[in-house]
Amino acid sequence: MIPALRQDAIGGSTAGVWSRQNCLEGYRSRVPPSAQPLALESTHIDIPADVLVDLSDRLARTRWFDGIDGSGWDYGTDITYLRELCEYWRSGFDWPAVQERLNAFDQVVTHVDGQRLHAFHQRSPRPDATPLLLIHGWPGSVIEFIDVIGPLSDPAACGAPDAPAFHVVCPSIPGYGFSGPTSERGWNVRRISSAFDDLMHALGHDHYAAAGGDWGSNIATDLARSDRSGSLTALHLTMPTGLPPAAGEVEELDEFERQGLADWDRAVATGRVNHVGTNTHRPHTMTVAMNDSPAGLLSWLLDMCRSFTVMDGDVEDALTRDQLLANATIYWATGTIASACRLYWEWAEQKRNDPNPPWVTVPTSVSIFPTDVRRWPRSWAERSLNIVDWEVMPAGGHFGSWEQPELFVSAVRRALSS
Repeated sequence: MIPALRQDAIGGSTAGVWSRQNCLEGYRSRVPPSAQPLALESTHIDIPADVLVDLSDRLARTRWFDGIDGSGWDYGTDITYLRELCEYWRSGFDWPAVQERLNAFDQVVTHVDGQRLHAFHQRSPRPDATPLLLIHGWPGSVIEFIDVIGPLSDPAACGAPDAPAFHVVCPSIPGYGFSGPTSERGWNVRRISSAFDDLMHALGHDHYAAAGGDWGSNIATDLARSDRSGSLTALHLTMPTGLPPAAGEVEELDEFERQGLADWDRAVATGRVNHVGTNTHRPHTMTVAMNDSPAGLLSWLLDMCRSFTVMDGDVEDALTRDQLLANATIYWATGTIASACRLYWEWAEQKRNDPNPPWVTVPTSVSIFPTDVRRWPRSWAERSLNIVDWEVMPAGGHFGSWEQPELFVSAVRRALSS
């Protein structure tokens, strides 16, 4: 999940943003387009067997501590549940089946500015298809879109022949998953959005829409602000950026909007979103342990996934254990938990250099999933974005496409069909 607006609002100052008078040219020129065309290669996912054997061995040798009976999630991750899930990860979870599903989609790999960049690129058979850049977030990965790539790219094959179609491009954020770890400073949101624009052009998509939540929302929004080629035609966000309210505005919000703010305040008060401070200021401190212990990695990811999707109850109320373990396996096998956390540090640096980014002119549609931990009111988002459509979904949380793929597909089709 990206940092909270109230904890680290855009530069802390709204001068210029609200007036929408910022000069775009300076913003756009900071990361120039790649001088040379990207060299694209077809690829597929193949996690070596010895990596999976080592994973199983480490899980079997986990040094557990004594918990407190009946404490559940009160102290953080429910250790009883974690131990059960680790045993299933070791002896029952079927990664090869997940890998086979992922490899059903076309994939490319390239290098942008020295960084490996992996993406699913599923072209639609429809000649009228719209190119669509799908961007995942934290603490997820491209696994968030495994159930939506097919319906979006080939609706006829999925029982919706009259639905809009899309050429789907779904990259792993540099530093995440199949794009591998970043190895140098500076891979912030700006640099990532520029790399994604280079990728879209290299794939032959001169004009395209973009969609995302969490980091995906921030990256897509930054791309709209810094669009160097005028290629981005529309945005669809599930967790839009925003700016704080004017005096007296909170009292004018409806009940759902006030509840969203109350849920966020509760999450802050109970420490359920304290990852922001840890990842921003000390990203390497805890990730040494998570990169060495799969049980430690899974504990952190479980706590994050539960905190972002359900205020109370079990994490499996939102995501199945197979979904959770597929995501954890991607982080483990690619060794990317440290570089994923580092994006928060880079984001903080970017905001210090650009405290007042310009208002987004690209038409933006928003789908709010009702149990997402961060749900800003529309009036807040309109201070940053050119909102043309806003809907509240009937179900789902932080990982809309992962938790409720059918609702997500329906929302994207409706929002971007034109």
